[in-house]
Amino acid sequence: IVRLPLLVVVRRKMSAAMTAMAAAPIRAASSRRARRSKAASKASKRNIARPAVSDPSMVSPGVDPSVFTETELTASQMQDLASQRPVANFQSRFGDDEPRKGADILVEALEREGVDCVFAYPGGASMEIHQSLTKSKTGVRNVLCRHEQGEVFAAEGYAKCTGKVGVCIATSGPGATNLVTGLADALLDSVPMVAITGQVPRRMIGTDAFQETPTVEITRQITKHNYLVMDVNDIPRIVREAFFLASSGRPGPVLIDIPKDVQQQMAIPYWGPKVSLNGYLSRLPSPPSHPQMERVLDMIKDAKRPVVYAGGGCLDAAPELKEFIESTGIPITNTLMGLGCYPASDELCLDMLGMHGAVYANYAVDSADLLLAFGVRFDDRVTGKLEAFAARASIVHIDIDPAEIGKNKEAHCPVFSNIKPALRTLNSIIRADKPELDFSEWRTDIAKQRAKFPFAYTETDDYIVPQHAVELLCKMTEGKAIISTGVGQHQMWAAQHYKFDEPRNWLTSGGLGSMGFGLPAAIGAAAARPDAVVVDIDGDGSFVMNIQELATLHAENLPVKMFVLNNQHLGMVVQWEDRFYGANRGHTYLGSPDKDYAVTQDEADIFPDFVKICEGFRVPAERVVRKADLPAAIQRMLDHDGPYLLDVMFPHQEHVLPMVPGGGTFKDTITTGDGRTPETKDMKTL
Repeated sequence: IVRLPLLVVVRRKMSAAMTAMAAAPIRAASSRRARRSKAASKASKRNIARPAVSDPSMVSPGVDPSVFTETELTASQMQDLASQRPVANFQSRFGDDEPRKGADILVEALEREGVDCVFAYPGGASMEIHQSLTKSKTGVRNVLCRHEQGEVFAAEGYAKCTGKVGVCIATSGPGATNLVTGLADALLDSVPMVAITGQVPRRMIGTDAFQETPTVEITRQITKHNYLVMDVNDIPRIVREAFFLASSGRPGPVLIDIPKDVQQQMAIPYWGPKVSLNGYLSRLPSPPSHPQMERVLDMIKDAKRPVVYAGGGCLDAAPELKEFIESTGIPITNTLMGLGCYPASDELCLDMLGMHGAVYANYAVDSADLLLAFGVRFDDRVTGKLEAFAARASIVHIDIDPAEIGKNKEAHCPVFSNIKPALRTLNSIIRADKPELDFSEWRTDIAKQRAKFPFAYTETDDYIVPQHAVELLCKMTEGKAIISTGVGQHQMWAAQHYKFDEPRNWLTSGGLGSMGFGLPAAIGAAAARPDAVVVDIDGDGSFVMNIQELATLHAENLPVKMFVLNNQHLGMVVQWEDRFYGANRGHTYLGSPDKDYAVTQDEADIFPDFVKICEGFRVPAERVVRKADLPAAIQRMLDHDGPYLLDVMFPHQEHVLPMVPGGGTFKDTITTGDGRTPETKDMKTL
């Protein structure tokens, strides 16, 4: 008897478990969270039964995934429609009975999904896929980012600005693990994405082979679902399922892990398999009933101080949301993820709420007697102390994910539904009912707060303040640019002072708060929407984290404009140090240790020198330090035909205001003070 070491036995069992998982049922992130919410469970059970659609012919082949939550369908109809690929009558470069590699099948499956662009970095376990990409029948473009984190953030940017599924591809081992942050980011921000990773050959799984990691196990908790492909014949079905899962219901990332020998295996694909998603399909919400929406209208009629709290779930329901706001006259505030779903230029828009939101928006929520929460999850950066958030209000919560209903804040009227059909139904009831609604007194009350506490900042004659810089950029782009950001002070200033009138022009890392997101996301947006002006408003700390993507800009000739707000510090952490830690610096200075630009005011002491770095990457750049020079510098950046970096210097003492301390309430709002002469009453200890 040969006795194997225990570690070998464990690894072989792990390999067997990973193999079995390829056929395991869906375990969506939302279903895991649903177990924690009784209200979510009840909401889900109420919506399982589905009457037949009155006219199935009304649903066309290759339908948008939103149809599944906007139309009453039988289980068989849902399966049939979910199995249909977006591209009909596809002409393959192979004969019908011609064997081809698994990698060729994978690329053709992407083509049949309508994929026009991927973000992929090659390696030993994924090079077969890259070889097949070079022979793409439809000319699928690969944007070669210089780091896998860059490519996954670029895929997010592509998805966020289009609503389509973003696709990224990486090799095994470190290539796959470099995707982890982006996958977690996409899950928290509900971004549709399919990530494809190479894996070591099947026989080597569990042996600690070169560049082997258990990718499925690592990513299980940060994806909506994932697959380990153990049979080449499963590729067509798995790719169809992955794209459907990523884009339907509450969107999110799906990962497909493909061993190299499966990529090399010869097979004749069958393109007509049915998806195996019965459990998942049964959990998608049906359109809301008229009685549910009539109850919402009754609550609106009874209210004196209603306010709409709209989030990222409303991005694809902007027309319906606008009709609702205009017909009711109810003021609306947006989350960070929901900016643009309602025009910021409209007088009913209260801008962003939350930790760094408008005082008047937070006042409206604090004083409201009815909170209409549409496509939101009551995030801690919005609510602060949960018990005090909207404490005077009845709450209507409409969301596509039953796990979010009642998770953080109990709703008096929970509605498990896609926001688009919910608002359509509500709007139709309002048109028929013609209620007499008058909230003018409430709007006047909010207007007084807006006049008293605007998004204010110190006007200067010489040096640049970042709020002014963002406002000027907004003016010179007419508010029509696609804006990406990193994470930190610059992100909040962009959210406060760049006014978005349309959805999907604002790309930021909201839930995870991933520094380094801005430049790669802008790359994805520029690839997806080449006719748009794309500007990465970034901070010097965030920008450095994926600075290698300057090479991608030059190589791909992507005209991304980089507007770097540079204070030589980790600005947001510095602000917290000033406010809560007695201004004690805990490794937040990013400049040169021997010469501090803030002290010398000598441009030669600025570190790192982004202008010189850009020169090495063959990307034009310039620096501006004086307010009078800023307009012309912005104009040169915008006029340049290609990528361009503008390094905007400003003092590190600037703070993002207003500010509600973490876990605080509206009464704790800070509106004054900065790092120069902070008022004692604003300086607190956590």
